[in-house]
Amino acid sequence: MKAAAVIEQYKNGRRDFRGESLRGGNFRGADLAGADFSGCDIRGANFSRANLTGVKFAGVKAGLPKRWLVILLGLALVLTVVSSFFSLVAAYLVSLIFDSSSTQNQVAGWSTLIFLICFCAVTWRKNILAGVGAFAVAFALAVAGAGAGAGAVAGTGAVAVVFAGAVAVVFAGAVAVAVVVAVAVAVAVAVAVAVAVAGAVAVAGAVAGAVAGAVAVAGAVAVAVAVAGAGAVAVAVAVAVAVALTLFYFWLGWLTLKQEHRDPWLRKIVIAFAAIGGTSFFQANLTATDFTGATLKSTNFNQAILNKTIFKQAIKLELARPGNTLLANPQVREFLIDCRTGAGKDFARANLRGAYLEGANLQAANLRLADISEASLQYANLAGANLTEVNAVNADLRHATLTGACVENWNIDATTQLDEVDCQYIYLLNGQKERRPSSGEFQPGEFTKLFAEMFDTVDLIFRNGVDWKAFIAALKEVQVQNEDTPLQVQSIANKGDGVIVVKVHVPPDTDKEKIHQEFNQNYQLQLAAIEAQYKAQLTAKETEIAIYRQQSVDMMEITKTLANRPIHVEAKAMSNSNDSSPNITIRDINNSAVNFGEIIGDVTNTINQIAADASPENAQLKALLQELTQAIEIDSHLDEEEKAEAANQVKKIAQASQNPDDAGLQKKAQRAVNFLETIAKALEPASKLAQACQKALPIILGILGF
Repeated sequence: MKAAAVIEQYKNGRRDFRGESLRGGNFRGADLAGADFSGCDIRGANFSRANLTGVKFAGVKAGLPKRWLVILLGLALVLTVVSSFFSLVAAYLVSLIFDSSSTQNQVAGWSTLIFLICFCAVTWRKNILAGVGAFAVAFALAVAGAGAGAGAVAGTGAVAVVFAGAVAVVFAGAVAVAVVVAVAVAVAVAVAVAVAVAGAVAVAGAVAGAVAGAVAVAGAVAVAVAVAGAGAVAVAVAVAVAVALTLFYFWLGWLTLKQEHRDPWLRKIVIAFAAIGGTSFFQANLTATDFTGATLKSTNFNQAILNKTIFKQAIKLELARPGNTLLANPQVREFLIDCRTGAGKDFARANLRGAYLEGANLQAANLRLADISEASLQYANLAGANLTEVNAVNADLRHATLTGACVENWNIDATTQLDEVDCQYIYLLNGQKERRPSSGEFQPGEFTKLFAEMFDTVDLIFRNGVDWKAFIAALKEVQVQNEDTPLQVQSIANKGDGVIVVKVHVPPDTDKEKIHQEFNQNYQLQLAAIEAQYKAQLTAKETEIAIYRQQSVDMMEITKTLANRPIHVEAKAMSNSNDSSPNITIRDINNSAVNFGEIIGDVTNTINQIAADASPENAQLKALLQELTQAIEIDSHLDEEEKAEAANQVKKIAQASQNPDDAGLQKKAQRAVNFLETIAKALEPASKLAQACQKALPIILGILGF
């Protein structure tokens, strides 16, 4: 099916393309989100920069089309044959060991043989780079030895000339072995590419090996015969060296694919070369794309977006080009293929960003400093896992098991999904220290609440204590400015050294930065107003003291002085009223007069309007509000202004109870309850209002349905 037809039908609403042959199709930059290509043949297809979000590629066959397979195999064969010719140079030099007619030739032969042994032996045990290093060391020692020998016999005529010439011969042997190293890399790449694209080591290796071996033998024989004085032994040695080197090259190529840790740089070259002409997802968006059971050799994932991409049971994924994605780590790649194998494994510092690991078994695994941000770990078993300093921002841990896990300094935020987590207990420090809960187990939902609620708060930090009058006034002002955002003091913590942290609970989608900034501005304004008031009072007192000292001789003058003292609180008995409560006039920060007696009377009248006989709830609410009012009146921990403010909050609750359908009054009542809770938390536990709030407010919330 042509790519143009697929794109056109997709635009017309078709999404099911299962089983179609899309071989060699050009879908570059196409939007195919949500399509189903399960079971399709996508070999050679180009999906570069395409939007493949949510696409199903289950069971597809990706990789090279036949024409590219033939081309790459042909190139590999040609490279192998041509490269093998250069091995004859080293084989010829080694055969010079048996040339008894020339000391220089024998030195060259032995030097070449030693260089080859050093390179091949170390490469066999370790890797190519280590073999090159061993060859370089052997070469340096050989040059030094030859030079020293020549110097030792300097002036002895013909012998000195022989050793001096040997130095040049050593260089010749080194050049020959350097060629062998280059040939080894070239042939290893060729063989590895053949194995990667064809997958038939026996066929590709046998054919290329037979051709290369035949060429090597024939060439070696021809060269050896041409050498004057060369006997049967020299010919046999040349043939043996040529064949051995050819087999060694093939072994390197095979090992390059099988053992990724040996020569990763060489493997990258092989995989990139083998992916030329194969299926390409270069820079494609593969978010939530499903490759379950797909064959993915010779597939290019370089710079692709692999976010929650499914690779379960993918075939030959190790032969795909990973680029800089999370597939570049062999351990992570194998884990993505079968995520049931992670128990007890070490994934420290691993890049698992955006990995699809639903149902993964990571019991007792080490994920210290790993990046699991945006990863899907639903229903994963993380019991006893080490999650120290793990980055879990925007990770999906719903229904995961975290019992016994260590979460020391783990990085989570409001985007981390912790709903329905199965967790009986956790540790906050390594070594099973700081268990939470300290005893017993979390009840269902408690773990989620413990960590999730910390992101629904605004932390207000006070470094030199708190002026609670300014705090309450500022919080009230912020509530007025954000009337649709309920604010509630969640906790007050004394951190020592004068540092107080007040956590204010806010809804999840609240602009916390805005709330924090507005509170700080209002708090500073309230502090300035209170400070100005205190300064005015202090100035008045200082003036009073001066007058007192000047007039202390005359008691009458003292009386006059006291009479002139600024008074902020007045109490009058109201003889024409049946209300026995004191009629107190107070002044607020703005020096406006407030009659506390009138406020209490107004609140009492509002409470009395609640129809107690309408329902038991109304009767209970009326009694609770009366208790709160009485507690406010007699609480010695409140000044008159704070009493007036608290009484007004009780009035709002009473008004809301009489108008249950008024949404505005209901919001005001809810904020009033929050305000009373804030005042109560700032008071001593033994205060009348604190005790009354602790008893009454939870019941009031239940009655009003908040």
